[in-house]
Amino acid sequence: MNANQNEPLLRVEGVSKSFAAAEKGHVNVLEGISLELKAGEIVAILGKSGCGKSTLLRLMCGLIPPSSGEVRYRGKRVTGPMPGISMVFQTFALFPWLTVLQNVELGLEAQGIEPAERRRRASEAIDMIGLGGFESAYPKELSGGMRQRVGFARALVVNPDILLMDEAFSALDVPTSETLRNDLLDLWIERQIPTQAILMVSHSIEETLLMADRIIVLDSSPGRVKADIGVTLKHPRDRESLAFRQMVERIYSVMTTAIVPSEAEQAKAARVGIGHRLPGVTVAQMTGVLEEINQPAAIGSAELPELAEAMQMEIDDLFPILDALELLGFAKVSGRQITLTRHGRGFVEADIQRRKLIFGERLLEHLPLAGHIRRVLAERPSQTAPEQRFLRELEDYLSEEEAERVLAVMIDWGRYAELFAYDYNSGILSTGQPEEESGP
Repeated sequence: MNANQNEPLLRVEGVSKSFAAAEKGHVNVLEGISLELKAGEIVAILGKSGCGKSTLLRLMCGLIPPSSGEVRYRGKRVTGPMPGISMVFQTFALFPWLTVLQNVELGLEAQGIEPAERRRRASEAIDMIGLGGFESAYPKELSGGMRQRVGFARALVVNPDILLMDEAFSALDVPTSETLRNDLLDLWIERQIPTQAILMVSHSIEETLLMADRIIVLDSSPGRVKADIGVTLKHPRDRESLAFRQMVERIYSVMTTAIVPSEAEQAKAARVGIGHRLPGVTVAQMTGVLEEINQPAAIGSAELPELAEAMQMEIDDLFPILDALELLGFAKVSGRQITLTRHGRGFVEADIQRRKLIFGERLLEHLPLAGHIRRVLAERPSQTAPEQRFLRELEDYLSEEEAERVLAVMIDWGRYAELFAYDYNSGILSTGQPEEESGP
């Protein structure tokens, strides 16, 4: 790692990214992102699900262009894939008809490396990553952890300056994930890989603290840099140590503390319209968290790190549930603490039928889409409407994919509250009430 430590290998300057959303302009995913990645450091990006972490990573390696701003690698503007930047994806992305050796050779072949040299370098990378002896195996013969090791070998064989990792361990079971993460960290610390810097996206606070020298926390809707936190803990890091636990609690506090919005942003946030991006969680998940907080020992309040541990959830699992509970007025998050509101306590202490009634009341009070669906159904003689009727409206605010997701969440919540019924086969929503018979 002999690059000038003061000069960033990668610089992101005022990058924003938006995507088209039907008739009403665009959806802003990232806004004004600026950060640097220097030689000799591992940087992690944390944020709630949907904050644009993976989008940012794809901008950095040139897979997609920014809407504004720029990314520079060694001073040169990134306008497409760069030879010095490699990426490991969450999914294994191996070609099933190629052997391990052939999969690893692909990047070298694209660079025009001669066959003999390709084979030599690919074999060395396979040995380095711990897969020696499996060169002739096909992906279907390998476990998930072994397939991801092939992904790392393929990324490292081209001797990249920068290794980008998009939740590279999340598709693996916990023991396999920890083993692969520790092996990679050992290679990095012992300087057995040529990579000069690593930038990783993760949904696990503990995972980032076990690896990273800096943690960049992103806000969401749109994604913006909320904090850049240095990690000075020495390797190997002990997740049970007081210093480690204090860092976990600090990051939770940062992630749950909102950036002070402008007056225009506050006014916009106060208006939850029918196109609001509902968190993709179930009523059962919300109920489980409410019940955990309402246990006698918790007395209606809980620290987020302890809650995540008790529920065995990572931030990508827990935070959308917290967003949903706040949206419906069942709980309030302040710093790293969550507290039940009177509505949340009333819900969790009620019987099943009362819970449905309370949930329906909160939907109608806080989410205009719920009331809109109810009104449309009530006004129609048949008291029915196809889901496409509501999808078309949502696509005025959201992408087609996001509109489908949001409507699916609302249907799930509305059916639980018995606000309306839904026939999956026909895609028809209805009040669930029989039509009144016509008079004589």
